[in-house]
Amino acid sequence: MSNGNRPLIVVPSDDPAQCQGSPRMAELEAVADLKIFPTRADSFDEQIERAQGATVIINSRSYLEWREDAFNLLPDLRFISVCGIGTDSIDLDAARDHGITVSNIPGKTAPVVAEHAFGLMFAAAKRAAWYTEMTRKGEWVKQDGVFLGDKTVGIVGTGNIGAEMARLCNAFGMNVIAYTFNPSDERAKKLGVRFVELDELLALSDVITIHTKLTPDSEKLIGAREISLMKPTALLVNVARGPIVDEAALVEALNAGDLSGAALDVFEDEPLPEGSPITQCEQVVLTPHIADMTPEGLDLLNQGVVENSLAYLNGTPQNVVN
Repeated sequence: MSNGNRPLIVVPSDDPAQCQGSPRMAELEAVADLKIFPTRADSFDEQIERAQGATVIINSRSYLEWREDAFNLLPDLRFISVCGIGTDSIDLDAARDHGITVSNIPGKTAPVVAEHAFGLMFAAAKRAAWYTEMTRKGEWVKQDGVFLGDKTVGIVGTGNIGAEMARLCNAFGMNVIAYTFNPSDERAKKLGVRFVELDELLALSDVITIHTKLTPDSEKLIGAREISLMKPTALLVNVARGPIVDEAALVEALNAGDLSGAALDVFEDEPLPEGSPITQCEQVVLTPHIADMTPEGLDLLNQGVVENSLAYLNGTPQNVVN
């Protein structure tokens, strides 16, 4: 706890910047002591030191993980809000066992993230990164791109982001099919998609775009077998979580010419290690987990963590995931 009766809210590793400098934080400072650490916590010990005494943690960057070992050292901690949808950086069961409530921010930035995925799809289809590199080298080369207007896009996961991706692709004139763990005719009609089994989606799609959350069921959902079912002309887009795709299998397929290209905003290891094999692949478009990093997206997420934190402090927690 902080001095006096005011709770302490900590943002322990706000790098890249998310909460720092946001006018939204004034709402928290009105009711609590707020500490924002603008640099990366480089060790577990530093992470714990920064979080000592916190009633509330805002986990603005998902590379910072909160597991049983951390909770054992933070007796004052009662609430964590992630700064997005995914909660894979937190052991939800251990948090519950320690009396710690965890909330996420569902849906707020879905249009922002889907737009990024839509843009990545075009960048991969038009070989934008490769052409840029070749042109900078002074090499005036030609390679066929992919015309997307009448192609089939397969959307894996139809939550808020996948639903928005379906809307964008339908508006563009693509044939949209989808896979979800819980399909229904009503949902298909609402989204304007046809639900199919995953293997069928992989075989039929010219573009496969990943939007499901990371769970034990979805880890390595797209592995070597699944990639082998895709057309050699297909493109893979992932803006969900890196471990959903077997990155080594993806690299092997790209290098062998068994897949036309990939566009990734997320990776198995983040930040990407220097010399990571995926960075050596020719037909890839890579962004560093920044799909919601626009002024609008940042503000929506900051609004969400402030609302979650205030709701918890007021005794009415919202968006609880554990």
